[in-house]
Amino acid sequence: MPEKEVRLMDEMDIQRSIARLAHEIIERNRGVDHLGIVGIRSRGVHVAERIAKQMSEIVGRELTTGVLDVTMYRDDFRTRKVGPGMQVTEIPFDIDGCTVLLVDDVLYTGRTSRAALDALMAYGRPSRVQLAVLVDRGHRELPIKADFVGKNIPTSSSENVQVHMKEMDGSDEVVLMRGGRAND
Repeated sequence: MPEKEVRLMDEMDIQRSIARLAHEIIERNRGVDHLGIVGIRSRGVHVAERIAKQMSEIVGRELTTGVLDVTMYRDDFRTRKVGPGMQVTEIPFDIDGCTVLLVDDVLYTGRTSRAALDALMAYGRPSRVQLAVLVDRGHRELPIKADFVGKNIPTSSSENVQVHMKEMDGSDEVVLMRGGRAND
């Protein structure tokens, strides 16, 4: 059966969601002091960088982001047939005692977020960890809930939500693929 693609968010929708997320994160954390932002490879890194840039414009100072690779921490690492190899994790700040904002593009089963928590703990002990996602599509298999959500998109388990980012894909959009492989 051929896949059918439905556009759920365009470039402007993504920009608005990023701006709203930035404001919510600053408000709930009462500023950005002791806040570290870490994007989960791969598209979560670009979402994190955009949130940090928006937050920097709001607070008037540069915010640094980190990059987290969760490959070795996934519970399906040995059974995964396809996927990227291990990549570099770069967290250019001390996470001990700070609030770490983990950022990803899509939250689905919760398994990637769980792996990110495990990977993050290998780098220190934050006082608190928050999760921000551009899209929450439901269907959790683990007790994971995002603190900040750009858009809730209810889906069936047979559908796939794809986030396209200019930095990787040449355009900004979120599409729903019907009849495709589901997200992790």
